Amino acid sequence: MMLVLVMALSLAGSATAGTADSSPVNIDATLQPIIQRSGIPGMAAVVLHGDRIIAQGVAGVRKKGASELITLDDQFELGSCTKAMTATLVAMLIEDGKLSWNTSLAEIFGDTGASIDPQWKDVTVRLVLAQRTGITGNHPFVFYASVDRAKNDLPKQRLKFALKLLAHSPDSPPGQFVYTACNFILAGAMLEKITGRSWEELMRERIYGPLSISSGGFGPPGIAGQVTQPWGHGYRRLFFVPMPGAGNTPFDPGSDSADYPPAAGPAGMAHMSVTDWARFVAMYLRADPANPHHQATLLKSDTFARMHEPGEKEYAAGWSIGTRPWAKGPRSDDTGRVFFHAGDNGRWSTVVWVAPEIDFAMLIACNRGGMEGPVDEVAGALLRFAMKSN
Repeated sequence: MMLVLVMALSLAGSATAGTADSSPVNIDATLQPIIQRSGIPGMAAVVLHGDRIIAQGVAGVRKKGASELITLDDQFELGSCTKAMTATLVAMLIEDGKLSWNTSLAEIFGDTGASIDPQWKDVTVRLVLAQRTGITGNHPFVFYASVDRAKNDLPKQRLKFALKLLAHSPDSPPGQFVYTACNFILAGAMLEKITGRSWEELMRERIYGPLSISSGGFGPPGIAGQVTQPWGHGYRRLFFVPMPGAGNTPFDPGSDSADYPPAAGPAGMAHMSVTDWARFVAMYLRADPANPHHQATLLKSDTFARMHEPGEKEYAAGWSIGTRPWAKGPRSDDTGRVFFHAGDNGRWSTVVWVAPEIDFAMLIACNRGGMEGPVDEVAGALLRFAMKSN
């Protein structure tokens, strides 16, 4: 369904976008019946044509059983869609000359005095961002043994976790794609080791600030005990294991149950409004060399090209990468290249699709975990909207 949606949106783009100063189309009514049927408390969605929002909408409430409505200014946790931001920070350090794509983990952490297995000398920055380090997702207890719930000394917590991983050989031979949050927590530790600044500071200074992302923060948005922002909803869990009971439980943002420990931030704990998230997505949409309106921001054009080389078929620099017939532009060398990612920490669900050849992107966020099916239904509803608009 998502595939067909983007095809239709690409065809409808010129008609829907209107003039450069036209207001975005309101799609509140498109989202409302879907969240009602699925039990999602609240949702927001944005459609981009280049760097302009051409459609946007919200539906539902911030908290199940409460009266406060979702607004376009409300903040959603992005989950794993945060990974592209962490990768962008790494690319910035490469442009600064503090790293290279081929710098190894052994080089980065070798002066810590910790014991590092020799096999990590062949695991490079590029492999970390491509999820090809040989690390699997079988390390939740190592993570919880390395961190705590405190927000102070986060670089120290991430470094402790990284060094525990590096003390042993990779779980599997490096080079094979294995998706895991561990690689991007490791990337955060790399950034902090090299700069002496926390990942959160770097995000604020080098991404949020330059892109005017005023709503950007980390972890569950809002104030403990108050419904000033959406609350995440999902199953109660013991560590990573869902516990029996209702899957639509609201979690106070001040509760330990609202999220993973903050040390996991680089892998998936940025939050912001969907309109601010669209600023970051639009930057990637226009910066890709395949975009006919190519314009690089934050990073050089060559860096964007290097981050997502055509040979990377599965994953690179915080994005899943592929080609789709519906995303193919009109030029003879267009291939239908797409970037996409989903995020779900059991409390929030998000998805973003970027099709640079047709200068188009869309993003959806809701405040309940495990909602891949309903999010796809939103895509179907937007398909009908786009076809009607055309």
